[in-house]
Amino acid sequence: MFLLVTSASGASGNGFGALLAFKLDGSLRGTFIDDDRIADPRGLAVDAKQNLLFLNSGDDRVLAISSHGRVVRETGRIEGLNPGGGNFGPDGRYFIGLRSARTIVALSTSLDAAVEHVLPPGVVPFPRGFAFGHDGRLFLASGIGPNGQGDNWIVAFTPGTPMQPFRLVADPELSPLDLAIAPNGNIVVSSERPFGAVDAVTSVREYDTTDGHLVRVFSSNGKAELRKPRGLRFTPNGLLYCVARDEVVGFDFASGECLGAIARLPRLNGQALAFFPY
Repeated sequence: MFLLVTSASGASGNGFGALLAFKLDGSLRGTFIDDDRIADPRGLAVDAKQNLLFLNSGDDRVLAISSHGRVVRETGRIEGLNPGGGNFGPDGRYFIGLRSARTIVALSTSLDAAVEHVLPPGVVPFPRGFAFGHDGRLFLASGIGPNGQGDNWIVAFTPGTPMQPFRLVADPELSPLDLAIAPNGNIVVSSERPFGAVDAVTSVREYDTTDGHLVRVFSSNGKAELRKPRGLRFTPNGLLYCVARDEVVGFDFASGECLGAIARLPRLNGQALAFFPY
């Protein structure tokens, strides 16, 4: 099993612009795949049924990558796609947050069909991560965009009524960067508030999906820097990992304790992470 991390480049920061592989002990294996179609990589998600890694490239395309580090299928360039995060939905399709269109679209895992709008364009000022809950609801973090505009909410969409979003979380201390569903069904969100500030308060926050109340706050407690926290993923045994600037930070989700930096790499500028068998 590898820990794979996308490291942004270009406008997203002075990172590596590559998909990097770490061993589970935190040591760097190197670039998982060297392919010109991977530019300023962003969201990642694993299709366990096909054992394929789906990657959103800043080159306006989506790639499916094998455990041997080879591209086995791709969409080709989709003009204006500008993808952000990615996740699989209950119906098995691959869902993508679009930065410019400010919405979510879906793709067949064959990557040979047109994208389908799941939510209307401009549904939030700037999407900052999404995931499907255990009950099928779609939870979308609405955050601050690179232009400094946006809001700090989490909205919920019920299956069958996607045009009627419900504002679930409006926490004044939240500025979301990514969102994931915990094993207990709650929402966990990486947060940097104020977004982009040198002295921003960073944390991972857990919210109840029934009424949106704050359950608890995960902090690094001096065991890691947790600068610019972004992508969130749970390990197969239930630990919570958050990729950040120069490091990947681990938390014991059951106790809330920070486990420190699981991996360190200067200029990592991490955006998303995934656990992928090899």
